[in-house]
Amino acid sequence: MMDSLLQWFMDLLNGMPNQLIVFIVSMVPLIELRGGLIAAALLGMPLWEGVLFCLAGNIVPIPFILLFITPLFNWLKKTKLFRPMVEKLEARSMGKSEKIQKYQFWGLVLFVGIPLPGTGAWTGALIASLLNIKLKKAVPAIFLGLLLATTIMCVITYGIPAVVRLFS
Repeated sequence: MMDSLLQWFMDLLNGMPNQLIVFIVSMVPLIELRGGLIAAALLGMPLWEGVLFCLAGNIVPIPFILLFITPLFNWLKKTKLFRPMVEKLEARSMGKSEKIQKYQFWGLVLFVGIPLPGTGAWTGALIASLLNIKLKKAVPAIFLGLLLATTIMCVITYGIPAVVRLFS
C-alpha cells in the first residue's frame, strides 16, 4: 500500500525539483520519513541530501500536532459530522499507546523510531498530545525517534542496495 501511495505522490509531483518532492512526501501522514527516503533513493538523490530534506519535511508538522491537535479534536467532536471520525482516529492512536504510556520518553522514541506501519512522528506526536506528555519531553523523544528511523531507513534504502551492487 505504501509503495502505491508513494508512487501516486511521485507521479502527482512530477516536474517539481526532487528536493521538494522528497520534502512533501516526508510531510504526509503514513508515508513520512520512511517514504521520503525511499523516494530520495529512487530519485537518485545523494544520501546526505535525502536525509536533510526528509528530516525537514517530517519535522515541520510535529509542533503543530503537539500544540493544536487536542483543541482541534475537541472542537471537531462538537460537530455531528466530524465526531465519529475524530473518535475513531483517537481510538486507533490510543490503541497503539500502551508502550508509550508505560515507558513515556523511551517508549515514544522507539514508537517513532522503529519504521513499522502505523508508527512514526505523526502518530507519535498525536499520542503524546492525547496523553498530555509535556512538550519538553515529547519533542526530544520524537526527534531522537526520527534519528533512529532515519538510520534504519538509510541502511535499507541506501546501504543494502550499495552492498548488493558491490557484490554483483
